[in-house]
Amino acid sequence: MTSNSNPLPPSSRDPSAGRGRLSVRFRNINIILFLAAFCIMTAVMATTFGGLIRKISFNNAGRYAASSAEALSAHVARELSLVARAARSGDVIEWLKDEGNHDKKVLAYNELSGILGELYSNNLYVGIEKSRNEYRVEKDYEADNIRPFKRLNEDDPDEAWYFEGLASDSDYLLNVAIDDVRQKKRVWLNYRIVRNGILLGMICTGLEFSHVAGELFSQYENRDMRGLIVDKNGFINIDSSLMHNEEFLYNDFESHIEKKFSDTRLLSAIKSHLDGIEGYFETASDLKVVELPQGPYRYMTIAPIRFTDWSAIILYDSSSLLDWSLFMPTAATLLFLLIAFALSVNAVSYRLIFLPLGKLEHSLARLKENSEERVYGTERDDELGLLSNTIQDLFTQANHDALTGLHNRWSMENHFRQVMRFLSRSNGSLSVLMLDVDYFKRYNDAYGHEQGDACLIAVSGALAGGITRGTDFTARYGGEEFIAVLPYTDEAGGRLVAEKLLARVRKLNLPHGDSPVATRVTVSIGVTTGKVMFGHNWEDYVKRADDALYMSKQNGRDRFTYLDFVQPGQGA
Repeated sequence: MTSNSNPLPPSSRDPSAGRGRLSVRFRNINIILFLAAFCIMTAVMATTFGGLIRKISFNNAGRYAASSAEALSAHVARELSLVARAARSGDVIEWLKDEGNHDKKVLAYNELSGILGELYSNNLYVGIEKSRNEYRVEKDYEADNIRPFKRLNEDDPDEAWYFEGLASDSDYLLNVAIDDVRQKKRVWLNYRIVRNGILLGMICTGLEFSHVAGELFSQYENRDMRGLIVDKNGFINIDSSLMHNEEFLYNDFESHIEKKFSDTRLLSAIKSHLDGIEGYFETASDLKVVELPQGPYRYMTIAPIRFTDWSAIILYDSSSLLDWSLFMPTAATLLFLLIAFALSVNAVSYRLIFLPLGKLEHSLARLKENSEERVYGTERDDELGLLSNTIQDLFTQANHDALTGLHNRWSMENHFRQVMRFLSRSNGSLSVLMLDVDYFKRYNDAYGHEQGDACLIAVSGALAGGITRGTDFTARYGGEEFIAVLPYTDEAGGRLVAEKLLARVRKLNLPHGDSPVATRVTVSIGVTTGKVMFGHNWEDYVKRADDALYMSKQNGRDRFTYLDFVQPGQGA
């Protein structure tokens, strides 16, 4: 957090400048690429597909199911091999055995960061059995950032992955659950870390659920085919008919196969298959094709998914099965053209739209942590530039006091909460100063509101100029009251800053003939300092500083009063 005496200047860019350039370029290039691909495809289809007759093929049903099952198997196999490599790493095991050893942690992180570069996901979770600490390892972390972020609790259902994994006879467990950190549903791989028969902990990573579901079943998003992934208990993990349902893709969602279908033959075949599952499938040879005599679907295939206890169930209308062998050469040609078209569109759209939007998104994420961060793209002259400048202006107006340029109260509260969360992890010292302009109402009455505004601007400038550390921040709390929040500042530091601020305001030498304290404008300050602990509220620090400010006023003003922070309910 940083203090700021003046708000960022609003953009002077003409809102209409460059409007339409980005969309026009993207539209024109897409039209050219599409017309080229369409002409080539039309010519090929006219010469080769004229007399081709589609045929229903019972065998194709099995091929489709096997393909879907193998696609997920390949995902799981690749990720599983990488997670297993992490779980069996000597450096990782040595760290889990000696968690507090910094050198071992660095070696373990170096090993994990290399594996993260190959994983689909950019993060790993590690649970250590000895301490019950959980760590999150991100791809771009420094080794020193690897710290426990929570304690594993057997009574917390969100942490069942860890305790169920420890209790399992298998080396790993597979499940679908919400990632609490990223707030996304994932397909999780949870791998046990064992050394010499001793369970040291668990390591897990996740495939983004919406990506896996879309890659598997986007081809089935029509009324003729439906793809399902079910676990051994019959619960549906992926359903192609719900590909656009955000509740299904991103939130907890549980539905049993028996609630979706009433066809007795269909359910009987599925139940027979599921009853025979004893563990994770090692092969995909047990594929079943079932002809259904009634209902909207004619065929059903059931294919085991290797390395899991899940099965791919594909339902087909008769017209959806084609004998692709009759036109595989042409299909291959068309596929090549479509891929070339898609790659071309993707490359253009990425460069023109998605790359700058990604940079904008990244800068907005940084803006949440630091309100002085500039938004990416404000120098552009297209729609993105207009959007970036609008966001910059709105954020500046929303987070800064229009008169003084300091953070406003809403921004202060947001910053304060972040500071409390951060300091509570290390019980860091926190000093809070409340500052009030002495007899400001009399000043307004004597000199007028316009001069009163000028007085507040001058005082806020003195306040911001006296607090210069990048981690500190100042805000206008309301009226003539200001607040300064100083992380990692002890009592001596808080007192020193208060003395400095008193002197800076006196040095302004603003006349105040109607003040019984002095002939110039003065301020009263309340200071409090405490060690931030889990459970402390930022409001309590403000209240304690306000109590100290009240004492300064009672004792004659133009001074500061210090009070140790005491949590409410523990005595003054």
